[in-house]
Amino acid sequence: MTAFDATLDRLNWVDIGLQLDAEGYAVLPGLLGADAARDLARLTSASGADRVALASSGLGRGELLVFGTGLPAPLEQWRTALYRRLVIVANRWNETIGVDHRYPAELEDFSRRNRKAGQTRGQSHLSRLSVEDHVLLHQRNEGEQVFPMQIVAVLSEPGVDFQGGEFVLTEQRPRMQSRPAVLPLWIGDVAVITTAERPFKGTKGYYRVNLKHAISRVRKGERIGLELSFHDAP
Repeated sequence: MTAFDATLDRLNWVDIGLQLDAEGYAVLPGLLGADAARDLARLTSASGADRVALASSGLGRGELLVFGTGLPAPLEQWRTALYRRLVIVANRWNETIGVDHRYPAELEDFSRRNRKAGQTRGQSHLSRLSVEDHVLLHQRNEGEQVFPMQIVAVLSEPGVDFQGGEFVLTEQRPRMQSRPAVLPLWIGDVAVITTAERPFKGTKGYYRVNLKHAISRVRKGERIGLELSFHDAP
């Protein structure tokens, strides 16, 4: 068991699951800590990542550092450990909405399903946003194998390293206006968010609601963020 596993074991995963059920996200304050966050932020100078301009894909303005399938060791360990806890919620969500598909208990087995489905393009990345940079509302749900949750974190300090750059979620429910939420993330905080769809209990039973996420315009400084995806893209 790694130190990160021990840290995760101290969290109340029942409460986290209930928060995900109710809101489609759950904030885990200080899970990484400021020191670990700043260490990760230094990976923006790593040579092994592909640098992608957000403008090239129509997703906004700024830079992504995409790791592909070769994540740095700490990130791969964290992704594996978080998957083991979240797969329970993912399978419960599928059961709730009557979907027969079940996710395997281990990330390695799920990754094997991805490769079999032709999904070999890793999506986990760091984002580097300077003044006026932003990320438009989007989802990362390409492919046959899509895990319903992903991880986001802030690796620089709001109010000190940057201003603006709030993490925004919108949820679209049938026949209703979109519901926005701003996640209050501090340096070293982690949030579990819905990738695209989740079950929601209405007056006539459960139905699917659709979520997208974005990062608002950075007004000052530089914002470094992290997104960990459990599935790959085609």
